[in-house]
Amino acid sequence: MSDSDLTVGLIGAGNIAHVHVAAWKALGARVLVHSAAGAEELATRYELGIAPTLDGLLAEVDFVDIVTPSATHKEIALAAIKAGRDVICEKPLTLTAGDSHELSAAAAAAGVRIYPAHVVRYFPEYVAAHSAVVAGKIGKVAVARFFRQASSPAGAGWYRDVARSGGVIMDLMVHDLDQARWMCGEVTSVYAVQSPPTVDGISPVNVAAHVTLTHEGGAISNLRATWGATGTPFKTGFSIAGSEGVLEYASDKDTGYDEELQAGATGGDLLIPSSTLYESPYLTQLRELAAALKGGPEPRVVAADGAAAVYLAEAARESMATGRVVDMTQFILSPPHHPSQFNPTGVAE
Repeated sequence: MSDSDLTVGLIGAGNIAHVHVAAWKALGARVLVHSAAGAEELATRYELGIAPTLDGLLAEVDFVDIVTPSATHKEIALAAIKAGRDVICEKPLTLTAGDSHELSAAAAAAGVRIYPAHVVRYFPEYVAAHSAVVAGKIGKVAVARFFRQASSPAGAGWYRDVARSGGVIMDLMVHDLDQARWMCGEVTSVYAVQSPPTVDGISPVNVAAHVTLTHEGGAISNLRATWGATGTPFKTGFSIAGSEGVLEYASDKDTGYDEELQAGATGGDLLIPSSTLYESPYLTQLRELAAALKGGPEPRVVAADGAAAVYLAEAARESMATGRVVDMTQFILSPPHHPSQFNPTGVAE
């Protein structure tokens, strides 16, 4: 089956839907859209088919691509799984660890696959850094820093309601929680603070969260996510320091990442991409996920990875609420296992 033979069921018509549609169109797939609002406008703009009902869409498509608000992911994914359809789902997979486990278990029981769309794993700078870490080019990772900032989406809509969005950690930092685990290994403890704090379940419009993770191998990673004032430019980056070198990247400073190695390290040439004319990471991601759903190799991100990121985000929120470190050693986060249950009472004094 070629990509042109695929019929993708796109569920949702918000901002991220446009990026996904562009990628599916580039792959030659037929796209059928269903959404509570905006489906007609999206379909007209991109020449898509419209499914008036979710059941109607599920009856016609090969798999679904869920790009709806976070709080709806679980219900829609379960409907797709019940219909025997594979699922691609925008991050976060769900808003709670228990729900992520439920989705994974339901998919396994139905014999279908569910892949979370953690697109940062497809950005060239992060891919290059991961490859360098895995190859041992900077030795044993000791300290890593990840940051991500954006103009706050919380001024209107559902983002301020933490029960619906998960707040800045679940909505924005979840990317870097996944990256920290991808680069530095499984997490043994989580500590988090947020300023200003969430009050009565409503996130501040402008807010910064800081999370410290301790990893199994001894590495420490520090993560910062910021929803800034209107007009705050989007920025992201990392610094990963190992026993033999440092990897650094900042989106507002250069076109690639710098690799600074100590004498005798195994790095070779500096890994600085020569061009910014990359394929869209969303296109790379959806091509890889579609290929996996058609029987190709397992993609670089699977359901257990999406669940692990949710576990870490939920643990960070628990730490913020209690002021205590959350001990993650009681939870199984690594593939191919799925986390059993998250009960964030495993706090360390």
